[in-house]
Amino acid sequence: MSFNEKFDGGRNGLEAQAELREGEVLRPIDDDLSLGAPEFAQALENFRLSVHAWSEAEYSRPRTAVKTVRQRSWRLAAGWALGCVLVAGSVSGGVYERHHRQELARIATAQQTEQQRAAREQRAREEEDLLAKVDSEVSREVPSAMEPLAQLMAEDETK
Repeated sequence: MSFNEKFDGGRNGLEAQAELREGEVLRPIDDDLSLGAPEFAQALENFRLSVHAWSEAEYSRPRTAVKTVRQRSWRLAAGWALGCVLVAGSVSGGVYERHHRQELARIATAQQTEQQRAAREQRAREEEDLLAKVDSEVSREVPSAMEPLAQLMAEDETK
């Protein structure tokens, strides 16, 4: 059973209006409810007016949805940008740290190589000095311990 059948007795709206007698006035639904309680009807009327006033005020007030969306989108963009800067900083910090360690290792290797070269040169000089000393000692005619005797003999020969 439909709404119209239930409340109109099976007649549609046009048939119900055609059956109105002359002089009969249609009453609003609120008046039908007010038959038993005028305070109730007044309360419903006040509620209806306040709902209409509230909805009119809501429709006429300026909308802030665009501003909220803009603020939210800027916050989202700023958050992503800050996150990207943080990730880029972390990655570049790691790359810089790795490069710094490689440079320190290269410097240490260069210093160690320089120390080894200096030690080789020192050993080579010491060996040259030792060979020069041995060469000078071998090139003498007379050992150094016999030098005073050799001088005496040289003087005798000249006389």
